[in-house]
Amino acid sequence: MDNRSLKALEAQLWDAADNLRANSKLTSAEYCMPVLGLLFLRYAYSRFMMVYDQILKENPSRPGRPFIVKESHFKAKSAIFLPEMAQYKYLLELKANVASMGLLDINGQPINSLGEALNNAMSLIENQSEQLKGILPKNYNSLPDDLLFSLLENFNNDALNDVGGDVLGRIYEYFLGKFAKSVASDDGVFFTPKSLVRMIVNIIEPQKGVLLDPACGSGGMFVQTGDFVNSAGMAANTQMTFYGQEKAEFNAKLCAMNIAVHGLNGKIKSGNEANTFYNDAHNLVGQCDYVMANPPFNVDKVNSETASNAGRLPFGLPSVNKKTKMVGNANYLWIQYFYAYLKETGRAGFVMASSATDSQSKDKDIRQQLVETGDVDVMISVGNNFFYTLSLPCSLWFFNRGKAEAIRDKVLFIDARNYYTVVDRTLNEWTDWQLKNLNAIVWLYRGEVDKYQNLVAEYRKALREYGEASQNKDFVAALNDGNDFAKTIIDLQAFIEKVRAQAKEAVEQAAKKEKKYIRAQYDEDIAFFEEVLTVAKEADWLYSKFADGEYQDVLGLCKIATKAEIAEKNYSLTPGAYVGVAPVADDGVNFAERMQEIHQELLVLQAESNVLMETISKNFKEMGL
Repeated sequence: MDNRSLKALEAQLWDAADNLRANSKLTSAEYCMPVLGLLFLRYAYSRFMMVYDQILKENPSRPGRPFIVKESHFKAKSAIFLPEMAQYKYLLELKANVASMGLLDINGQPINSLGEALNNAMSLIENQSEQLKGILPKNYNSLPDDLLFSLLENFNNDALNDVGGDVLGRIYEYFLGKFAKSVASDDGVFFTPKSLVRMIVNIIEPQKGVLLDPACGSGGMFVQTGDFVNSAGMAANTQMTFYGQEKAEFNAKLCAMNIAVHGLNGKIKSGNEANTFYNDAHNLVGQCDYVMANPPFNVDKVNSETASNAGRLPFGLPSVNKKTKMVGNANYLWIQYFYAYLKETGRAGFVMASSATDSQSKDKDIRQQLVETGDVDVMISVGNNFFYTLSLPCSLWFFNRGKAEAIRDKVLFIDARNYYTVVDRTLNEWTDWQLKNLNAIVWLYRGEVDKYQNLVAEYRKALREYGEASQNKDFVAALNDGNDFAKTIIDLQAFIEKVRAQAKEAVEQAAKKEKKYIRAQYDEDIAFFEEVLTVAKEADWLYSKFADGEYQDVLGLCKIATKAEIAEKNYSLTPGAYVGVAPVADDGVNFAERMQEIHQELLVLQAESNVLMETISKNFKEMGL
């Protein structure tokens, strides 16, 4: 399934599920876990059938002796065996009058509704998987059966059988993101936007070893790491060991289901023992190859004595209120935890409040010690509106304890606050190409020129393939075979304007009943051409800055600073303090003339306003008001 089809499927399934919620009396918070549980159930069945078919192929039946698939066969393949009453097809085919079927649950009690049948299915699955014990939702009997039947039918889509392509994993992530926006639970703490997670994973480049997320939320770091490792031709479950801590049990359950849906195994701890301020739940200090996290920002009232006794603070406590004995801001507790968990060659990447890059007092002392280790690797400023419920900017921090000697005393600063794609009025993100472009700057900083060159080649290939897929000769000519990105942009813009003019003329000349159809056809074509233009623009954005494949500082975007330069800046790690401001292009407008025009326009508007006010006043008088 291609990306466009998958996006359409995501939207279709969400709209159907959300309409069911809207027609019930459920809130998004009440609806979230049951729906995600059904998606998990659908995934478990798809994976069950895939493994079932594999087992049959490996064990063909003999004449007169059909092969019987057993639970042990699934265990041998590290897969969950599903008893019949936990299989999606079985549940889908239950009749409306479940109570009359004489069914008994796992405890031998009568099953009187579809909700109870679903609760039983979840219990049966938990009985098969230690990783899922106590995790799956079992409150379906609180929902009406007609709603549950509709949800089961909604997810009974053949496209969701594509376990190998991880379609269900993508659907789960999509739903998780939509619920994060709808529920806005605890400031959306359980879901880190995908583009931020991918940026962290791309720069960390996990391959094998131990990965810890001590504020794991719904498990996005694990999922994206799994995708990264699998896409490199390795198996994440054999190469990686995933550990998570999450104080909120609801979020921990989301995480356990999320990694299970993606076919990953992990050890997730929740509750008080998983409060990272006071507990190292997995005893992993100094043992992690990778640490990734999006911790809660600016937490106050952390007990300083308990936190100090819990250790993992190689550079000391941040500022403490002398009266309350509380840490006033826990950002530098988190930052030290991430560092303390790393092996001598480990890498860490995490999201942090922008204010932490140059906060003062004890924070500044801790930051200075961090810089002096030489392990601070990359700092990235992120713009507003990257979170579903927060509009504030943030920063991405990266540590690398195994940094190459050539860059040992250097830090790469990237100011990406003005580089993003607008999703809607309240949300921004990095597209796939933008993620690759920012990653390319890091590659060049590390001397990995071959990766940069491969990306440029990928751009050229993508533009050629767009041309090969089209029958429009003018469009193909505008692409220039992807050889000259700047010229391609100019030619594509001219071509699109030409198509817009053609569309306008075609719609005007069409019969009334055909106008809508013709407009839709042209809109679809123009949307495709605009998509290609965006790719060309991203290619040019990168190539125009680093055409020769060598890193160079770019004003307003990136700069490599030495430890000495950082010391001169009072150990600030704010990218904007180093990269400077990009020059503003001259738009050719005479400032004095334009100001005079604006002044004249203002006088006209004021005159019109006075006339309107007089008219309104007169009308009020006539009405006796």
